[in-house]
Amino acid sequence: MGTEEQIKAAEAKFGDLIRAELARIETMKEDSEIKDFSKLDHIRIGILPGDGIGPIIMEQALRVVNELLKDEIASGKVELHIIEGMTIERRSELNQSLPDDVMEECKKCDVLVKGPFVTPRPGDPWPNLLSANSLLRRGLNLFAAVRPIKMPDRNIDWTFFRENIEGEYILGNKGIEVNEDLAIDFKVLTKPGAERIARAAFEFARKNGKKHVTVVTKANIVKLVDGNFVKTVHRIGEEEYPEIEVNDKLVDATAAKMLDPEFNKDMEVVVLPNLYGDIVTDVAAEHQGGLGTASSSNIGNKYALFEAIHGTAPYLISHGRGNYANPCSLIRAMGEMMAHIGFADRKAILEKALEITTVTERKVVLTTEIKDASAAEFTDYLIDTIKGLE
Repeated sequence: MGTEEQIKAAEAKFGDLIRAELARIETMKEDSEIKDFSKLDHIRIGILPGDGIGPIIMEQALRVVNELLKDEIASGKVELHIIEGMTIERRSELNQSLPDDVMEECKKCDVLVKGPFVTPRPGDPWPNLLSANSLLRRGLNLFAAVRPIKMPDRNIDWTFFRENIEGEYILGNKGIEVNEDLAIDFKVLTKPGAERIARAAFEFARKNGKKHVTVVTKANIVKLVDGNFVKTVHRIGEEEYPEIEVNDKLVDATAAKMLDPEFNKDMEVVVLPNLYGDIVTDVAAEHQGGLGTASSSNIGNKYALFEAIHGTAPYLISHGRGNYANPCSLIRAMGEMMAHIGFADRKAILEKALEITTVTERKVVLTTEIKDASAAEFTDYLIDTIKGLE
């Protein structure tokens, strides 16, 4: 194929991508009704255990939620529904990142809690499947990834709002290979997408008495997409949340200096595009104590999904140490889920118990080493602490 033919083929593919995105914008405009959990007689929580250490830590997280919501589960107000069929072995056999029957089951639930899934990399013994996490977020329209980070000894209490669907990830497998010398990937921003993540961040700030929203981009270089993201956050703030101050920071400086007290003095609620949010929240979680300590809430108008932000820990599994994986990330995700469906008081009990068990008392130590506490032994300690607080 000659150069002109290659260009025309690329132009045709690009045109198809634009048409698909314009159609998606119309569906976004129609998705405006927000589920009110206080009006539900029955709340169904879908459980996706995951791969690797996922089932191990999910077992412990379920023990915790069964204790904290025991009355609601016994009365039938809350149902815990295990969704089968999302192992990497089955997904590979079907050659589907997110099998159709699993997605149908997910849509029958009000909220989901998931363990980590394998996303194959080059050299793995699996097909080159897309990220099941991304497909779930898109399929359920979970546009906001909310990640809390707390370091009391540094006077840090941050809540990150990462745009969850657009950015560099939405067309991650739809770039254009023009020829062997040229490949192009895309970064996407829509006005409705930017507005809804901005409003989510401002609403959280207003409801929680926060006075600052920080928008993190690379708008000095990425003029259109990042520039429009910044403009949208400022406009929403000025027009709808005038009592909240908006600050701008660059993503590289934020990653490098987030622990600098002078740099972070006004950081409370942070809103970021997709890729930057993925990176910066992982860095923040490492400062908090590691990815095993952090959870993520993925929020949409109709559905919500709660998860740990770490992976499947194949090293622990291959070395026979899976039972020593830290379950706190998924346990914290259960806390975020309980608050979302109307049981913020149970989350408060859980957070107090986690503070006692991981910071102040620390009678049981989690380090993933066999000589220390297993996930189950730590959870025994945590549940005993919860019972003492209830």
